[in-house]
Amino acid sequence: MKKLIGSKGFYKMVLAICIPIVIQNGFTNLASLLDNIMIGQLGTLSMSGVSITNQLLQVFNVTIFGAMSGPGIFMAQFYGKKNKEGVENCFRIKLIIGIIIALLAIFLFYTFGQQLISLYLNDNPQDSLKTLNYGMDYLKIMLIGLIPFVITQVYSSSLRETGNTVLPMIASVVAVIVNFCINYILIFGHFGFPQLGVSGAAIGTVVSRVIEMSINIIGGSRNLYLKDAIKMKKVPFDTTKEMLKRGLPLLCNEILWSISIALISQSYSTRGLVAVAAINITTTVTNFFMIVCYAMGNSISIVVGQQLGAGEIERAKDYDLKMVFMNFIMCFTLAVVLFNVSIYIPQIYNTSVEVKNLATSLLKVAACMLPVISVYYSSYFTMRAGGKTFLTFLFDSGYTFVFTFMAALLLTRLTSLPILIIYILVQCVDIPKATLGLILVRKGIWVHNIVNDL
Repeated sequence: MKKLIGSKGFYKMVLAICIPIVIQNGFTNLASLLDNIMIGQLGTLSMSGVSITNQLLQVFNVTIFGAMSGPGIFMAQFYGKKNKEGVENCFRIKLIIGIIIALLAIFLFYTFGQQLISLYLNDNPQDSLKTLNYGMDYLKIMLIGLIPFVITQVYSSSLRETGNTVLPMIASVVAVIVNFCINYILIFGHFGFPQLGVSGAAIGTVVSRVIEMSINIIGGSRNLYLKDAIKMKKVPFDTTKEMLKRGLPLLCNEILWSISIALISQSYSTRGLVAVAAINITTTVTNFFMIVCYAMGNSISIVVGQQLGAGEIERAKDYDLKMVFMNFIMCFTLAVVLFNVSIYIPQIYNTSVEVKNLATSLLKVAACMLPVISVYYSSYFTMRAGGKTFLTFLFDSGYTFVFTFMAALLLTRLTSLPILIIYILVQCVDIPKATLGLILVRKGIWVHNIVNDL
């Protein structure tokens, strides 16, 4: 235990990085939660249409996070090494890859959006058609915000990896406030504006993303390591090759993981729109409570990556174990809170008693899983920080697809079990994953300085 406690200075350093990320993610997820609640006031079908569309868009979002991850590993280590040119090259590769993915996503969603949303609709034709129309109205507007989202992720991740976690936080806070105000006005038609429903929610999101992008660009132009990065100079071939070599598994990992999560949700949807609505409430609320888990994971990637880049191997290993422990304790505390408030949160939604009761039960299960999730999240970011990207791929998306998704698929297709029992069993599949992650972290096979020869 003594080894895990550490010095006061260490905790101050970690919290200085983690707290702005927590605030940033907190406001972002709070915006999603408030959107969800406001749209939920329009009825179950509206909420289901938007939630299905957001599940599909999440595949794009997570793919972008994966695209940022590969160059981000190098950027954190280049920054630890004080290599400005290396940081700039990482930024340029992030931007190019992100824009390419966004253009491809816009084409795919615009062309096949209706067919993709229809995969989640299994109830009576009239309700399914209304849900589909709500989803498509929302999707068409949301596509406008994909490019601003990419540029925001390029700048915000780069700012964090070069030591500035505050500005991305400020940008997110401003964006959330703008998003909430526009949603309140346009969803319900206040102050003389027309009531636009789900379309109003999409407009609010797009406008807020443009504002968040603008603030991050201004911050990047004042950052010593990033102010010249926007100049599209040629990136050395060796650097590009190494980033693609280590970044491609991470990109594939995020794509496969997000597709697996979408397929798991699609499996749950075979139990009807009640299950879709309850899962939507559970996922949105749980994501809000997971902000600390995600922020600590990002902090591990930044802190440990910088120590590895500086050649401080033993310090990197020591810091990592302490941060894994911190993440577990904080998520355990949040799990207790979520478990106790789970009965109240679904009552906010304008939906049926059946949906509310199911959502309450699902939230209690999700609360019990938070400490487990913290362990495998920490393990994932640890392996990523050391550049062990293929191992990360097998551990994260490989496991999710082969075990978690297949469990959901088989249980929903081959049994008549109720959705609550299926959800519990699928969640339990991730317990061995957390155990494996902890073993890999303790063994230290992730330790690797990847920028020494670049």
